[in-house]
Amino acid sequence: MVRLKDLPTEYAAHLLSLPIADYGPSPWAEAPDLKQARVAIISTAGLHRESDAKFAGGADDYRLIPGDLDYSELTMSHVSVDFDRSGFQQDPNVLFPLELLRKLEANGEIGSAASWHYSFMGATDPTRMDETAGQVAKLLKEDSVTAAILIPV
Repeated sequence: MVRLKDLPTEYAAHLLSLPIADYGPSPWAEAPDLKQARVAIISTAGLHRESDAKFAGGADDYRLIPGDLDYSELTMSHVSVDFDRSGFQQDPNVLFPLELLRKLEANGEIGSAASWHYSFMGATDPTRMDETAGQVAKLLKEDSVTAAILIPV
């Protein structure tokens, strides 16, 4: 992970000048009992199946990742040159813990793993993702997902 102090001065200044959105107060939502929860993974690591289109810089779309995915099909097209991919290359669970989620389900620690999981490109202005975030919310609801593991990259 690159630190702000290690970036070129102009790049660091640009990042520090970006506005921080105020989303107002968050409504309180009770957490589900994990033993009954249906859990999905949502990542911003730019992950996708090799057969899917790669993410481009500034992409505001997402990729569907099936719950029965074999990790050999998973690849990353994250556009940040400062992103260290070595952890993901050694163990995909670092950025997409689907194997671990399956173990939690098998051990009865969660109700079930979702049928579909989702990946976005993290190097994108999040205000551009309003529409696609709404689409994913609808898909999560249709899949009866009651909890999500959010993996920001």
